[in-house]
Amino acid sequence: MKILHLDQNHPVLIEQLAALGHTNHEDYTSSKAAIEAKMHLYDGIIIRSRFRIDAGFLDKATHLKFIGRVGAGLENIDTTYAATKGIHLIAAPEGNRNAVGEHALGLLLALFNKLHTADREVREGNWQREANRGLELEGKTVGIIGYGHMGKAFAKKLRGFDVEVLCYDIKPNVGDENATQVSLETLQEKAQVLSLHVPHTELTFQMINTNFISAFKQPFWLLNTARGSCVVTEDLVAALKSKAILGAGLDVLEYEKTSFESLFSNTTPPAFAYLLSADNVILSPHVAGWTVESHHKLAQTIVDKIVNYFH
Repeated sequence: MKILHLDQNHPVLIEQLAALGHTNHEDYTSSKAAIEAKMHLYDGIIIRSRFRIDAGFLDKATHLKFIGRVGAGLENIDTTYAATKGIHLIAAPEGNRNAVGEHALGLLLALFNKLHTADREVREGNWQREANRGLELEGKTVGIIGYGHMGKAFAKKLRGFDVEVLCYDIKPNVGDENATQVSLETLQEKAQVLSLHVPHTELTFQMINTNFISAFKQPFWLLNTARGSCVVTEDLVAALKSKAILGAGLDVLEYEKTSFESLFSNTTPPAFAYLLSADNVILSPHVAGWTVESHHKLAQTIVDKIVNYFH
């Protein structure tokens, strides 16, 4: 097959596809229109999140057999329209689930132990021991919304702690030895930490809003390593100010571009400005699944799935 690579990935992807006899072309800079103009030449495309694969794009790709998305979600692809054309869709949540689980745990422990503020203060010559007294995870109840690859990976990391782990998912019977599946109401009643591991869908878009937060029976800590669009930032800030949310570890932001490569603009919305100044907030630039190891594993997962489907 002739395969067009639209984003740079680990070299193992091209190397192994070439070894299987496929022809690989790379185009990391052309406009979407220029890519569309030559899509009729290709049987497959490999993309991260460079641009949206919409119906117009797919109409130009008259010989397309598959789309490989080097990442977990498929929200940048019109999956319904692709299905009508018989195009096989490949994602790789297995490739970075461990990285996401570790990152979520790192955010939580850093928040509880005020590592980000303590580090900054010591560097500035301030030795504030009492102000940096931390919390222990032991005895807490952690709620996970979205119990797929990422949610399960985070729950597995929590096995080393004496905590109760609850999960909520729209799919039934996904709980396991690491998490007890409960209703959303039960999770909101018991959770002291909430970690999001959901895809971007109509159900999850702006899911974490004032009404959702107010349904919790006690203040909680929020972790989001899923999608920034799941959280209404203004409502999060209001909850941080009122202490309905005690702190937040955010790897993703509402203000990201859909490519995840940068923020929307250079202007700073007031809600984002608050997050930047808040001591009980830790931010990272959408890198929870972006480790040295996951870079390789994501590419390998795509290759393996192409082999399993076409060979």
